[in-house]
Amino acid sequence: MDTRSPQQRRRIIQSVKQKGTTSELVVRRLLHGAGYRYRLHRKGLPGRPDIVFGKRRKVILVHGCFWHAHGCSKGKAPKSKLDYWGPKLAQNVERDAKNVRDLVNAGWQVLTVWECETRDPARLLLVLRDLWVNKENDRHIETSWLECRIEN
Repeated sequence: MDTRSPQQRRRIIQSVKQKGTTSELVVRRLLHGAGYRYRLHRKGLPGRPDIVFGKRRKVILVHGCFWHAHGCSKGKAPKSKLDYWGPKLAQNVERDAKNVRDLVNAGWQVLTVWECETRDPARLLLVLRDLWVNKENDRHIETSWLECRIEN
């Protein structure tokens, strides 16, 4: 059972940002501090990626763990109203996969950064630098895969 009234719940959901989230700002600050320049939310690309390096044809998607159903502790579905949240989160995951497919098919290299991974800026910077030097080997890169590759 929801402990909030419908009006309270509506206000909470409406306050959730789509652009300029804390996670996105962490990634942007790291990139800018490292000397990389980029565009934000470029229209005309599938899903309007958060960060775009146009000339290099690389994009970064910064996903919130809850909203995009990441496998971490913050990515768990709520215990109430599963009939609403289950399909909603599944639809978000499906849309994300379609956007990545469309970007890759259009010749873009895609990096997905999860909200929980922005808590370790030093490690994330290594991942972002690896994206910058990566030469078309991998079209869609999950950061957790890259972190394993960097450690080995």
